[in-house]
Amino acid sequence: MPLDALVTLWPQFLALSTFVVSILAAGHAVLYKRDTRAAIAWVGFIWFVPIFGSLLYLWLGINRVNRQARSLRDVRHLLPVHTTDARVAPDDKAIHKLGPHLTHLARLVGKVTRYPLLGGNAVAPLPPDQAYPRMLRAIENAQKSITLATYIFDNDRAGRRFTEALAAAVARKVQVRVMVDDAGSKYTWPPILYRLRRAGIPYAPFLPKLTPWAFAYANLRNHRKIMVVDGALAFTGGMNIRDGHWPAMTPKNPIEDLHFQITGPVVTQMQHAFAEDWLFCKAERLEGELWFPDLQPVGEVIARGIPDGPDADFENLCTTLLGALSCADSSVRVVTPYFLPNAGLITALNLAAMRGVEVDIFLPQKNNLRLVQWSSAAIVWQVLEQGCRIWLTPPPFDHTKLMLVDDAWTLLGSSNWDPRSLRLNFEFNIECYDPALAAELKTVVEKKRAASKPLTLADVDGRSMAVKLRDGCARLASPYL
Repeated sequence: MPLDALVTLWPQFLALSTFVVSILAAGHAVLYKRDTRAAIAWVGFIWFVPIFGSLLYLWLGINRVNRQARSLRDVRHLLPVHTTDARVAPDDKAIHKLGPHLTHLARLVGKVTRYPLLGGNAVAPLPPDQAYPRMLRAIENAQKSITLATYIFDNDRAGRRFTEALAAAVARKVQVRVMVDDAGSKYTWPPILYRLRRAGIPYAPFLPKLTPWAFAYANLRNHRKIMVVDGALAFTGGMNIRDGHWPAMTPKNPIEDLHFQITGPVVTQMQHAFAEDWLFCKAERLEGELWFPDLQPVGEVIARGIPDGPDADFENLCTTLLGALSCADSSVRVVTPYFLPNAGLITALNLAAMRGVEVDIFLPQKNNLRLVQWSSAAIVWQVLEQGCRIWLTPPPFDHTKLMLVDDAWTLLGSSNWDPRSLRLNFEFNIECYDPALAAELKTVVEKKRAASKPLTLADVDGRSMAVKLRDGCARLASPYL
């Protein structure tokens, strides 16, 4: 084609290319955007801002986190679920007597997870002064195997104590596997990983980032906290491995938190979650009696693991929270360090309060993440307005993650009420049906209430205009906090 013809026709080629790209981008938004308002907004932007609108949709409008997680952790290679004979039907008498509404919740959670409901478990809450000593003692007494997954593993006094205990277990011929999130391992420098390597401890960093431009994986973090000893004794909750969680270290910045010791058949599900992550990281399958012994009933707690992440377990946690709020009959107590719920959870909290359910939310008075605190301050009016109550716990920073419903159902584990936990990271939680456990944890929560200051709608409205604008701008970043 002559050059002068190309010069003449290039506007037509550009127009045609713009039209085709806009058709493809708008079609994708129509087909895959769940929110109708978001779909309309993107379609309008794509057509009224040619080229740039399509490019912006390609950059921000497509949920690559979920796609990347699914491609990274191919669901076809997930380990089969290890089960025991201690199953409990959702309509079992033991659950039904707690309240018929909880049978609906048990059925819901069963449908969104891959795990059965298991009876015969024992769950012991561990405050900061007890958690690490109990965990270290379990490592020291291990006979066969230890698996440990954590988000943060600091190279400090606490981290070195755990490293020494794990190294001693390796020297005793105990099979040890340690998995640390790569981002979480870099909270201290040099990272603890070099100590693990020097000690001969088999370890794996979760999704290591070798280049600073690998920002696409920044959200795919493994936030789970799981330790299983001899396949039978387990620990989980909110605690990472760092000085701040251990009062005996007299840390400069102490952290209030709660961990749990768990025994019984549900430990198998905790081990299974670790084994899947380890298979992904190291291509090693952890199977057999060494890792999955036959576990007998040891207590009265009916429990089930709830794996959550941006892959095959996408939005398991959010669905569970929505189900629990919709089933609540008398009370809901939520303790979380980061409170940035999505619109659906805000609506569910408000509906529960409007039905007459007592909804109490406990947040730190001073957060360790300033942007999160500002963003949270910009949205709390939405739940205060409808009768939910918010309590601000005094320092030290409270990192506890807990939810209680009707003094009978407990949710514990690693998740926060923020977009990172609800959509972007890998989490593991456990639901428990047991009034005795709920009563024990209610005492913990009531102790927090006694020391807390209520946050009222007048307090929120009384902020200066400058502070409101600051908080409102921070809220715009809430999907990424």
